[in-house]
Amino acid sequence: MLIGGLQKTTLVDYPGKVAATVFTLGCSFRCHFCHNPELVLPEQFNPVIPTETVMDFFKSRIGKLEAVCITGGEPTVQKDIGKFIADLKALGYLVKLDTNGTMPDVLQKLIDAKNIDYIAMDIKGPIERYAEITSSKGFEEKIQQSIKMIMASGIPYEFRTTIAKPLHSINDFKGIGQLINGSNLYYIQNFVSSKQVDDKMTLQPFSQSELELGLSFIKKYVNKAYIR
Repeated sequence: MLIGGLQKTTLVDYPGKVAATVFTLGCSFRCHFCHNPELVLPEQFNPVIPTETVMDFFKSRIGKLEAVCITGGEPTVQKDIGKFIADLKALGYLVKLDTNGTMPDVLQKLIDAKNIDYIAMDIKGPIERYAEITSSKGFEEKIQQSIKMIMASGIPYEFRTTIAKPLHSINDFKGIGQLINGSNLYYIQNFVSSKQVDDKMTLQPFSQSELELGLSFIKKYVNKAYIR
């Protein structure tokens, strides 16, 4: 595992649980608004934290922490992600996986292993705009596979979109809704100005009224939708 960060306590990353968050290095996307260039861009990578050091921490926190969130970067690009998750489960932790859905084969193996307790998948935008938003081509079919896989998994899940102007528009919510039609839970996450993978693009958050309008579009397609 290439681990670039460890947040030792979080009350917000795993719904209803006291957790810690592991940040992996490397990603298949280069989203303009991504605020973790040190996890995405190899030339800016954080120093690697040895996996053994991370596991020793979780062994020391048994009975104090309930869950582990694994995020990135993109965790499914890690060759030993399955073993890492299995080792956490063996310690008694609930495991939440954050993913962008670009590795459906890996995702299916993790689902089949029955070691994941919660999945959060980022929906970058309507499927026809993925290449533009992520600066990465050829992932559209894999994204659609992962969405269907997650919805059929029986595992609690959420879909979510970080939105930023001018990269996204209100009309994008219709396409997002169609992409995840019939899903259980979706969150809109407004852009917050910070460091970016693409610092040449000036991005702005949506207004509250724009968020609520987008939410009204999404609610036509999903069971529950909220602004986070």
